[in-house]
Amino acid sequence: MNGTLEQRLPGNLNLSFDGVEGEALLLALRDIAVSSGSACSSASIEPSHVIRALGVGNDRAHASIRFGIGRFNTEEEVRFVADQVVATVAKLRTLATAPQAPSSPTYRRDS
Repeated sequence: MNGTLEQRLPGNLNLSFDGVEGEALLLALRDIAVSSGSACSSASIEPSHVIRALGVGNDRAHASIRFGIGRFNTEEEVRFVADQVVATVAKLRTLATAPQAPSSPTYRRDS
């Protein structure tokens, strides 16, 4: 979790997942409304200056995603999103550590 438990904006949660790129997670969670970084930098490809000011390094800042929970969200929706995030992070970590298939050899035609 990025930030402290004590000083938080209600309904706002910013998380980083080691070994997972934030953009890959965003794409994999395409049916869930999440954002990368902080609201202050949503249009920028640079890591959020707010997240960096919290002491988060560049790699983790790039891997952060932001959840917004409103008064109309149900407990069932929150649990669904949590389950989806856990499963997706596990899948992406597995893919990231899987051995890469060797590339196809390049053949040269001599004339």
